[in-house]
Amino acid sequence: MKKKIALLVTLPTLIMSLAGCAGGNNASDGGTDTLAEESRQNAAVNYIGGEMNLYTWDGMFPQEILRGFEEETGVRINYSNFDYDEDMLAKLEETQGGDYDFVIADDYILELVIAEGLAQKLDTTRLENYENLNPVFMSQFYDPDNEYTVPYGAGIPLIVYDPALTNVEITSYEDLWDPSLEDNVAITANYRVINGITLKTMGESFNTEDLDVIRQAGEKLLSLAPNIRVINDSNTQDYIVSGEVAAAFLYTSQVYAALNARDDLEVVYPEEGLGFGIMAGFIPSDAPNPDAAYAFIDYINRPENAAACFEYIGYYCTNKAAEEYISDEMKEFIVLPEDAAEGEIVQNISQEAEDLHAEIWNQFRAACD
Repeated sequence: MKKKIALLVTLPTLIMSLAGCAGGNNASDGGTDTLAEESRQNAAVNYIGGEMNLYTWDGMFPQEILRGFEEETGVRINYSNFDYDEDMLAKLEETQGGDYDFVIADDYILELVIAEGLAQKLDTTRLENYENLNPVFMSQFYDPDNEYTVPYGAGIPLIVYDPALTNVEITSYEDLWDPSLEDNVAITANYRVINGITLKTMGESFNTEDLDVIRQAGEKLLSLAPNIRVINDSNTQDYIVSGEVAAAFLYTSQVYAALNARDDLEVVYPEEGLGFGIMAGFIPSDAPNPDAAYAFIDYINRPENAAACFEYIGYYCTNKAAEEYISDEMKEFIVLPEDAAEGEIVQNISQEAEDLHAEIWNQFRAACD
C-alpha cells in the first residue's frame, strides 16, 4: 500500500517534468497540462483530512492498516478503547451519539444502540466495498435490514478433541454426553452458551422463551456433569493441549491457540448448528466526521486490507472477498467452511428466562464440583 501511495504522490511531478521537456516543441498543446491535472485529482481523490475518533476494544487493528489509512486520506485517527460494551453504551448515551465517528461493539449491545437512536443509517452507496461483506454474518437480530451496521469479525465457539484420548468420533454437541468421556471434558464458563448448546441438542433455539423447555434443558445439562473436569473461561485450551482432557468446548481465540499448539487435534463444527458472536461497526448518530468514518469502513473492507485485519485479530473473517487473501496456514482458523452448519446468536431474552438460566447454571456448577 505504501508503494502505491508513493506512486500516486510522485506521478504528477513526473508528468509535469515531462511536460517541461516537451514544452518548447508544442507550447500551444494543452493535452499534457490536462493529463497532469487529472493525475493530481486522482492522487487527491481519497484525501479527506481532519480527524476520526475510533472507539472499540484495544488491539482491533494492525498498525499498518491504521497507518495506511492515515497516509492515504490525511485523516488522523484518535483510537480510544473500552473494556465492556456497557461502558461504550454509557459513553454514547452521555454524548447523545456524538464525540465518536466509528464504533465497533458486540451484537447484543448494538440492538440497544440502535433502539436508542444512537446510530445513524448507512448510505451504502458511499461504500465501494460493501458487497465484499459475507451475508452469513449480516441481517442479524440487532440489524435485520442491514441499515446501521457492518460486521467486523465473528466468534464461533467450537469443540476441539484429541483422537488419541477417546474412541468417540465427535461430530456434535450431543457427543459430549458420551459416557466414555467421563471426567474428560473442559468447557467455557458462559452459562447462556453452555445452556444454549444443550438446547441445541434438543432441537431448540438458544433464545427460546419457553420456560418449560429451558427447565428440560437444565435437567439434561445436569446429566453432563459427570463428564466435566474443568469449567473455566481463561486459557481453557491449555487442558486439551496438555492432554489433561480429551475434549474441550472453546472460544474462537482458544480454538486457534489449541490448533496452533498441536496439529493432531481435531476441530468440530457441531452438526446441531453453530453459536455466533458477531462484532459490528456503526457510525454514531451525531458523529463529528462521518466522511472519515465512511472512508475507514471502505478501507478496512478492501479484500487485502480485511485479510490483514482478520489474520491480526484472529476472529472469523466476515468479508467474503478477503478469504482468498488469507494465508493458507490461517484459513482453517478464521475462514468459515462452506459446509459449516448454520449459526445462531445468543440474544437478549426476558428477565424471567434469564433468571432461570442462571439458576440452572448454578445447579450445574454445584453438580460438577
